[in-house]
Amino acid sequence: VEAVHLIANGKAPRIPQPEEGATYEGIQKKENAEISWDQPAAALHNWIRGHDKVPGAWTTINGQVVTFYGSSLLDASVPAGQELTIKGASRPGLVTKNGLVVFGNDGKMVLVRNLQFEDGKMIPASKYFSADDTTALELTEAEKKIAEDIR
Repeated sequence: VEAVHLIANGKAPRIPQPEEGATYEGIQKKENAEISWDQPAAALHNWIRGHDKVPGAWTTINGQVVTFYGSSLLDASVPAGQELTIKGASRPGLVTKNGLVVFGNDGKMVLVRNLQFEDGKMIPASKYFSADDTTALELTEAEKKIAEDIR
């Protein structure tokens, strides 16, 4: 009650808030979101999900910054996949049909579903090794006629 009366009478003390630490923006800087691989799988998953979508948890693969999106803990046997060396990781990741499997320092696994490259291109993690493959769309004669009509 006393505080309300002080405010109502214009006599409440005013303490200016320091600007340092007054915002959460510093937490959401891309340089602060690099993945530290010396952690258990649960901590890796929490880090990736905690930075999903902004700014995105990232690591270096083949000299390129790659951002991870959509992780989940994987409680199964180690799936078959193609090995992928990740800078700082004690064990290579595995590109599987379901995504990229990465390992915590406890040997447990995290499944990452999407990857984004520095140029902004996002792909399903399962397509990492086929990301550079491009196939030309070939139209049948009937489809070519429809395309011409649309033009």
